[in-house]
Amino acid sequence: MMWSSFFFGLLIACTGNPASASCPLQMSPSRVVVRFGDSLSAKCTSLSNQTEGMGWESPYGGVDLTQNVTSLDFKIDSVPEWELGPMCYVNSRDGGQCTEVLPVTVYKMPDSVSLRQNSSTGKEGEQFAIQCDLVNVAPARNLSVLWHKGNKILNPETFNDSRPSPVSKSSVLTLTAHRDDDGAEIWCEAKLNLWPGEQGPTMMRSKSHRVTVLYPPTLTKPENETLEMTVGENITLNCNAKGNPPPSYRWEFPKFSKEFHNKEEVIEPILTRTFELPGVYTCTAYSDQGTVTKYFNISEAPRSRTTFGVMVGVGVAVGVLLLIAGVYFVTPNGTFSFNKGGYQPGTPSGPV
Repeated sequence: MMWSSFFFGLLIACTGNPASASCPLQMSPSRVVVRFGDSLSAKCTSLSNQTEGMGWESPYGGVDLTQNVTSLDFKIDSVPEWELGPMCYVNSRDGGQCTEVLPVTVYKMPDSVSLRQNSSTGKEGEQFAIQCDLVNVAPARNLSVLWHKGNKILNPETFNDSRPSPVSKSSVLTLTAHRDDDGAEIWCEAKLNLWPGEQGPTMMRSKSHRVTVLYPPTLTKPENETLEMTVGENITLNCNAKGNPPPSYRWEFPKFSKEFHNKEEVIEPILTRTFELPGVYTCTAYSDQGTVTKYFNISEAPRSRTTFGVMVGVGVAVGVLLLIAGVYFVTPNGTFSFNKGGYQPGTPSGPV
């Protein structure tokens, strides 16, 4: 690059015609992005009809002054440097000269992209950090690191580093542990922002890291419950809780207590059985992260109220039947007769 700059300054000093916006040159492509070690090619075309000759100045792949041409190719079989400044120049018949430098960016994808974390487990509410290491990537000024958490893309990080040769970089993601993130996968990606849209090489990503968040038990149905029991019928008590690690359960009944562990903990949070004793039944879900308690107030359904209601209903039905019988079958003198319609006052009801 220094050699090209020196030659460029020498041309200005000798000709007095530096490159400018009015320089009648056209580069194809207008800029080059090339991987280190790959081949490079470009074409310089003069738009002037007064062209006497053209040439390319470069420490690699330079082309001597060529007479009577209006376009000239530039080629390098294998790019050997991180900075290149190939310059096309055109000599005109009036003795003037026009020059233009071809912008070239030499890149290299990282040798590796990996995650590093001091601890694989964090408690809810605590902060933890994950580091993404990128080894030998260039140019750093065009590098960005994208963090992924599940289906979300977090804010990318860029680097203010003007060195064109490969460097190693690290990006640190700091998060506050939350139970919703337990089991989520986190990974990072390295991207070189050198091409529009989806052009260019595929981004490199690290292996994913699964987040483990420890948090205390939380009841899925947190409200305390009041229930009535009827003899012979089952009642369901739901004390299911979610936590990490999964909680164990302890039930306290009015006359005994029982603990459930290990394999039974998934089933025993929900009890369905006939409860014979009224009172307060207590369930405690616990782990080394904390405890939570739920109360079930079970009372006996008032059977006396039910029996009384049945008796009243039967009494009312009997009374209605008697009333109907009285209207149709009781005679005026107070006797009961199935032939009430044929009765005459003072008339014997049978032979004398």
